[in-house]
Amino acid sequence: MSQHDASAGEPTSGYPQKPRILARESVARSRLFHVESLSLRFANGAERVFERLSGSGNGAVMIVAMPDPDHVLLIREYAAGFEDYVLTLPKGLIDPGEDLITAGNRELMEECGFGAHRIEPLAELSMAPNYMHHRMQVVLATDLYPQRLPGDEPEPLIVETHPLESLPSLLLREDFHEARAIAALFIARDRLREERRQQMPDLL
Repeated sequence: MSQHDASAGEPTSGYPQKPRILARESVARSRLFHVESLSLRFANGAERVFERLSGSGNGAVMIVAMPDPDHVLLIREYAAGFEDYVLTLPKGLIDPGEDLITAGNRELMEECGFGAHRIEPLAELSMAPNYMHHRMQVVLATDLYPQRLPGDEPEPLIVETHPLESLPSLLLREDFHEARAIAALFIARDRLREERRQQMPDLL
């Protein structure tokens, strides 16, 4: 039993009772973003107004694509938020009617010029959850083959191949800093390390 008293109507999972939404208002909307204002009353009676970027669409996918067991594909693209080019993983929105695997393979073909015979889910990541309702599905793509689809990028993306075990040196670079990409690579690296340990227990 948690410290919360079940007889008082509070959850016993260790989390406090969710605040009540008193009002919801659209503050601003653009082609890409919808800013929403939430008036909340918390379980202790405190009231606050929060603003957030409201989620829409079918979500997004980020791809850890490996042309061989030791390397990963990274792309260099212009990031308007930083007004500079950054190194990151291929990613994109999931289109209506697509499932996660189809979307991941399409984005890989559009941004890197490869398809994957094998794509498996790795993790689900969020970014700035206090301010954004946005989730990124991370997948691992292996057994790649050359295949390109036209994308919507304003200029061709530069595709680079990096050793997956070179993450410490990548973190020292000024152009590699997207938190979701960093987390995705660490998750993929640990998953592959564990798979290799299970396959060759006597050699590790």
